This record gives sequence, C-alpha cells and structure tokens, in this order.
Amino acid sequence: MKSEDIDHLDAENQTHLSQLASVGQMAAGIAHEVKNPLTAVKGFLQLLQQEVSNQYIDIAYSELENALTTLNNLLQVSKPDTDYEDTQKINLTVELESILNLFQDKLYNITLITDFQNTDVTIIGKKNQFKKAFFNLIKNAIESIENEGTLTITHKLADDEVVVMIRDTGIGIPEDRLSLLGTPFFTTKEEGTGMGLTQVFSSIYQHGGKITVDSKEKSGTMFTIRIPVNYQIKERGVRKLDLKYSEDYTIKDFFLANKETFEERLLDEAINVKDKIDEIHRIGNINLLHNAQKVVLFVVEEKEHELISFAKQEGVVWAKYSLTLAFKLEWVQAIRRTLWDFLYNFDILTEAEVDRVKFYSLEKQINELVDQFFAYFFISYSRYKDDLLEAERKKVEKLSVPIIPINSEVCIVPLIGSLDKQRVLTIQDKVLHEIEQMHIQTLVIDLSGVAQMDQGLIKHFITLIECISMMGTKTILTGLRAEIVKTLISSGIGYNSNAEFKGTLQQALKNIVTKA
Repeated sequence: MKSEDIDHLDAENQTHLSQLASVGQMAAGIAHEVKNPLTAVKGFLQLLQQEVSNQYIDIAYSELENALTTLNNLLQVSKPDTDYEDTQKINLTVELESILNLFQDKLYNITLITDFQNTDVTIIGKKNQFKKAFFNLIKNAIESIENEGTLTITHKLADDEVVVMIRDTGIGIPEDRLSLLGTPFFTTKEEGTGMGLTQVFSSIYQHGGKITVDSKEKSGTMFTIRIPVNYQIKERGVRKLDLKYSEDYTIKDFFLANKETFEERLLDEAINVKDKIDEIHRIGNINLLHNAQKVVLFVVEEKEHELISFAKQEGVVWAKYSLTLAFKLEWVQAIRRTLWDFLYNFDILTEAEVDRVKFYSLEKQINELVDQFFAYFFISYSRYKDDLLEAERKKVEKLSVPIIPINSEVCIVPLIGSLDKQRVLTIQDKVLHEIEQMHIQTLVIDLSGVAQMDQGLIKHFITLIECISMMGTKTILTGLRAEIVKTLISSGIGYNSNAEFKGTLQQALKNIVTKA
C-alpha cells in the first residue's frame, strides 16, 4: 500500500473516531434523559402483564424493549474503549475458528473456504472487542448470501500487520452507500440499526487498524482488516471491583448481595453469547443469567449432586431445542472467569492472609466442579441427541419397510428407492417378524419403485425369498424392470419355485381377489 494511501486511511480513521466521540457525548445525555424513564415504564408494563392479558401491552413492551436495546447499543458503541477489559495476546485464527463454530447451523447451503496463513502470529488488544467485531462481520456476510453461495476468510501476515479478509458472494452494497458504512443507524438491511458495523469500525480503529470495503451489487462484498502486531500490551489478570461487603458475609451472601454486578461482569465476558440471551430464552425458555447464578452457588457451596442434576437438566433442554453447543461452552467459560474475579475480590475484602495450600486446593475444587458441570451437561446433551437419532432411525427403518395388510392373509411390501445390503437385511428382519406375528400367507413385494440391483444384492434378495418360503409364506414379485429381470435370470431366480411373478401390483391383487 502506498504511503499516500495510508495517510488517507489514517485521516479517515481519525474522522470516524471523532464522529464516534460526538456520538458518545450525545449518548451520555440520552442515557440520563431517556434511558431511566424508559426503564421505569418497562417495569410498570411488566407489572401490567402479570395482572392483565392484553395484546396491546405485549406490543408496547416489545417495542420498548427494542428501544432500550438500541439505546444500549448506542451507549456501547459511543465508548467502546471500556475500562473493564485489559489487553492481551490474541491469536485471530483461533478466534475466527471459534466464531465460525457458532454459525454451523447457518452454513448448510454456504461453501466455507478458510485460508489461514501465519497461524502462529499474535496481535495485542482487547479480545472481546475483536470477537464481537468479527462475529458481526461474519454474521453480515452469511446473511447477505441468498440461497447458496461462498464465504471465504483469509488470514495472513504482511508488513508487520495481520490482514484478515472476509469475502462473500452475497447481494453486495451499492457504491453510493459504501462511504456510509460504520455510521450509527445506517444499515443496508430492512431490519437493523447499523450498530454492528459501527462497533466493528470503532474497535478496529482503536487498535490502530484499518478497514477497506470492496463491494459490487449482486457480486458480493469483501472487508479487509489490517491490524498492527506491535500494539502496546498491558498486564492482564483478575480485577478489583466495587462490590458490596459485610464482615458477616459468607461467600454465598457475597454473591447474592452483588448479583447484578455479577451478571454485568458475566455479560462482559461472554461477548458473543450476550446478543443471543433473548433468543435462547424465547426458543427454549432458558434464563441464562438466572441459571448462571444457580451454577455459581452450587459450586461455592460445594453442592456437587445438585450441580450434576442441574447440568443434566440443562443438557436435555439444549438438545431438545437444538441450541448451539458452542454458545454453551463460551457461556460456561465466562462463568468460570467471572467466578474467579469475584473470589479474588472476596479475599481482598476479608483481608485474609494468603494460604497457598488452601488457595490451590480451592482452585482445584472449583475448576473440577465447573468441569463436572459441563461434562455432565455434554453427556446429557449427547445422550438425548443419540436417543433422538435412534428414534428417527427406527422411524425411517419402519417407513423403509412398509408392510400393508390387504386382508388377514395377504400383505404388500412396496419398495421404493435404492437398495443395499443393510436395507435388504433390515427388510428380512422386519418381514420375517411380521409373518410370525400376523400369520401372513401371501406376501406381495412390489419392486416398481426400485431402479436396479447389482449381482451381489440379488444373492441377498434370493436369501430373503427363501427365508419367506421357509416360514410357509408365498412370495409374489411385481413391477420388475428389465434390467432387474436380466440380473435375476442370470442369478437363477427365474427358475426358483419359491417366487411367483406378476407384471404389476394391480394384476397381482386382481388375481388374489379372484382366487378368494
């Protein structure tokens, strides 16, 4: 990149940051003048919802929630350089892989291409800001692709900068709107506030980075992010917090007294889950913040049995509603980090002398309990999914071998689709079982829906007919295609007295009815 181009980009960055600073001043006034009364109105609406069922109250509450969300997003964007998060070393390839895991359910019709070079290179910065920025960029890219398309993500090192390129084959952005990207409340979506891209631009600029956007309507968009690797690092660790404390507090009392602060810190840690809380509550009726409090109290009170039981319940619910497992993993890790922050502050406030043996024992105990929670959650989640898959397999198996009774002695087995060895063996087990249970005298196997069978499969099919004959049941084969007939003849089944042949299913049924 030419020096004049870099100077131009730096000037644009400074202009954008100045705009965000102006937004910050405006947002501070909004917070005081608007947010507090809106929150009060929200509380009254919640009370009305409990007393009266009225669709207009629900609509008002929903719209108010949207207004508060927009306001909170504005406040967050206006002052993104928050004090609570320290800078640290970040491997962007690891974070990009982690974020992509969150979108696995969205990538079925999208071809994902990743070209990650120089994967050992790290940058210095605020991890949660970067995670949210790239989450927003990848989310926008996926949402821009209608039906099928390609998402390409590249990571490389160039001129002491980490370069990340996110390219999609989506609907693209009109040329006259490119210069407005990153401006608060500007969006190309029908539903959106534009805050996502505003956060992206703000976070990248604060880390000395640069963003360029290339887009063409109906051809796709590419965001190129350049981040210097020599950003200044600060020491990262537990944080001293302003928390309520009394000398007679137990650890449980301490957590309960600082419940709201705990939730705020937890949301700061779980940056990608934060925006999914309402959606998860709506889909599975799961209150993540309330459940996190339960987990923490079970851990600090050493209630291992209750913790395991709760983990199993959570696993079933998440599996039942097919919630993304990656979100749960990030949430549990955020709970762990927030828990340690609070234990650190509790120790400071109690002014107790540090006992290394006691500390390491506590560290082992707490981490083992958190690990147990996720382990039992995952086992429960997997078991429910396995049971669900097994039920679906049996359902498919039953549908793949439909046995239709015509009367007390005659049944039809219409076979459709491709046949393989496993399916023929499944048919054999099902047919023999039903012959025994229903005392079937004549079994009509209709093959009009089967395109072909190879030589090896024919041998298994001959065995099936011989087994049916040994059960005392007559087999009638109908609907055979020319290719299957040739294979049957070459296998000798044409001379097998165990089977009778009819051109069509209708002919076989007519003949059976006539004989009856």
